Amino acid sequence: MALLLPLVVVLLLGLLQVALVGRDQLALELAAREAARAASVSAAPVVAAGTAARRVTSLAPLGVTVTVGADTVTVTVTHVNRTDVPLAGRLLADVELRARATMSWEPP
Repeated sequence: MALLLPLVVVLLLGLLQVALVGRDQLALELAAREAARAASVSAAPVVAAGTAARRVTSLAPLGVTVTVGADTVTVTVTHVNRTDVPLAGRLLADVELRARATMSWEPP
């Protein structure tokens, strides 16, 4: 029984770390959608995308890349998630998260 408790604690902390990475991935997906939406209707899509992505999430630093095609705007948002949950975070490397959204470009 004494050997089982430390294993259970490490597994629970690992599960917590996975949940935190999942939460941050969802936040990045929201940021990418909002950034693509803002860029798709802006005369300055790069500025609009960066502003919108940073407004909807508290994750920092964010990398925001905008690609404007003939009729679409694609925004890619990246963030490095630090795995810092005690014990479990030391066993896992930092995770680079990425989210992408594409919308029709409708400049003003």
